[in-house]
Amino acid sequence: MAAAGVVSGKIIYEQEGVYIHSSCGKANDQDSLISGILRVLEKDSSSVVEWTQAPKERAHRGSDQQSSYEAEWDMVTTVSFKKKPHTNGDAPGHRNGKSKWSFLFSLADLKSVKQSKEGMGWSYLVFCLKDDVMLPALHFHQGDSKLLIESLEKYVVLCESPQDSRTLLVNCQNKSLSQSFENLLDEPAYGLIQKIKKDPYTATMVGFSKVTNYIFDSLRGSDPSTHQRPPSEMADFLSDAIPGLKINQQEEPGFEVITRIDLGERPVVQRREPVSLEEWNKSLDPEGRLVAVESMKQKIFRGGLSHSLRKQAWKFLLGYFPWDSTKEERTQLQKQKTDEYFRMKLQWKSVSEAQEKRNSRLRDYRSLIEKDVNRTDRTNKFYEGQDNPGLILLHDILMTYCMYDFDLGYVQGMSDLLSPLLYVMENEVDAFWCFASYMDQMHQNFEEQMQGMKTQLIQLSTLLRLLDSGFCSYLESQDSGYLYFCFRWLLIRFKREFSFLDILRLWEVMWTELPCKNFHLLLCCAILESEKQQIMAKHYGFNEILKHINELSMKIDVEDILCKAEAISLQMAQCKELPQAVCEILGLQDSEITTPDSDTDENVGSPCPVSAFPSSTLPILAASEAKDDSPTQTLASPNACRLTPA
Repeated sequence: MAAAGVVSGKIIYEQEGVYIHSSCGKANDQDSLISGILRVLEKDSSSVVEWTQAPKERAHRGSDQQSSYEAEWDMVTTVSFKKKPHTNGDAPGHRNGKSKWSFLFSLADLKSVKQSKEGMGWSYLVFCLKDDVMLPALHFHQGDSKLLIESLEKYVVLCESPQDSRTLLVNCQNKSLSQSFENLLDEPAYGLIQKIKKDPYTATMVGFSKVTNYIFDSLRGSDPSTHQRPPSEMADFLSDAIPGLKINQQEEPGFEVITRIDLGERPVVQRREPVSLEEWNKSLDPEGRLVAVESMKQKIFRGGLSHSLRKQAWKFLLGYFPWDSTKEERTQLQKQKTDEYFRMKLQWKSVSEAQEKRNSRLRDYRSLIEKDVNRTDRTNKFYEGQDNPGLILLHDILMTYCMYDFDLGYVQGMSDLLSPLLYVMENEVDAFWCFASYMDQMHQNFEEQMQGMKTQLIQLSTLLRLLDSGFCSYLESQDSGYLYFCFRWLLIRFKREFSFLDILRLWEVMWTELPCKNFHLLLCCAILESEKQQIMAKHYGFNEILKHINELSMKIDVEDILCKAEAISLQMAQCKELPQAVCEILGLQDSEITTPDSDTDENVGSPCPVSAFPSSTLPILAASEAKDDSPTQTLASPNACRLTPA
């Protein structure tokens, strides 16, 4: 809390005629009433509350009232403050005409709000900050304080105190998940990590990709000689920070222990040219039905699609069009889906202002969408400029999705998944249904309990330890074994890590669901493996690892990473002793590997080519018990995986 000057920023709420009743004089004595202006502002990605004395009030008081002000301020600080904001007798702000009553504080520091009614009929509020500092009561002579409460609830969750119905408590742990995603995805600077102690939920979400020395000091504690936090303490921190992320501290009965094994030689993988429109058309029968579906998926996985084909092929890859449908069937399906889409769109379009005022969820969804749309891929020509029709379509599709799945509604980050789809489809209806299909895959990433994110982090840890236990041990020694620096990668499928055109290629390859289940986790492994040497050679610590991973954005070669990830999948597929836990993650079965047809592996040079898996099957292998002479280092299965240092 600091004495306020004039703060610039976006004004969210403003109310004149908000009075402080000084300690001197009677309640109806005008000299005891100090009029001011109360504002809630957005400034530098934070929200603040400011009260400043009205200019006329300051002029009326003048310098002759200084001694009276000193006395009044002393009385207030004696009762309500631990210490004065100004330690010297004559505050500079007061000499320059600024009231010593003025104050400014961040909503991150707000602990509670007490509200009541005066006998004269107007309401008043008292702000209490987290260090138990209580600010002077603010009396609303000219307006209802409810508008202020509504403004505050855009940024913090206010809950009625069980002990006092007049007191609203700030519940920071249950802040809007969307706000946390916003911070994670868009916060441009590292400074807000300093909120770590005040707001661990938001700060940790940001910490997945942005960090300063402050966070490391905060995590380790005040003793600079401490070199590693206890695993239990770090686990508690992350469990509090991310709803649903419960980290096992010890193996429990029934957990599988996986013995480290030799994966064997890694195959060399090469990629082919993208599938062309001509090649696609040749694979259609006279009724427009796609023949040799699995072969086409293999070609798309191996080389992606030419851009002219994406508008057509993505509808199949995302499940909007059935692979075995005829051209006529697809035409009828589009007509049906068009009617269904516009019926849902009409639902929110026909909501009146009066209705929306009584529907807080719809208001919140609309507010978040409008905020997100205005900053989504604005450097792309498809979305640049003011009043861009692409932005209008983004907005309308996301609002309609709220009608389609009102339980989930809109969470910040979802616009990142829609943007490339709309860019390719250039059609509102087709983009919506492709987006709805994509969200079926991504739904758990955006749910409040984040179970999907928890599961993926655990699975990624298991795969990475199998591939390189030494690197995992190093990460754990730097308090980075949780792999939460991969959080953004998983949340929006690398959307912020690759260029816009590269993400089109990456997504269409992943949508083939080849060569195995959870291929995106192997992409994470491939990226981390590429950065391992620098991380370990330069002895990167907790801060440096997060910073380094975050700065990889737009610097990763998509074709190189696809080759490495496929090679990893083949290496694991050829291993005859692959642990059952890994088989489950990758969706492998307990049976023999089938050698692919010769015409599908022409681009792979490997000792045992298995790059193109046979029609309608995945590479499958048997899990067996570890040999007695295997190395003794162990790996935890997805069920037993501990994201804590060993």
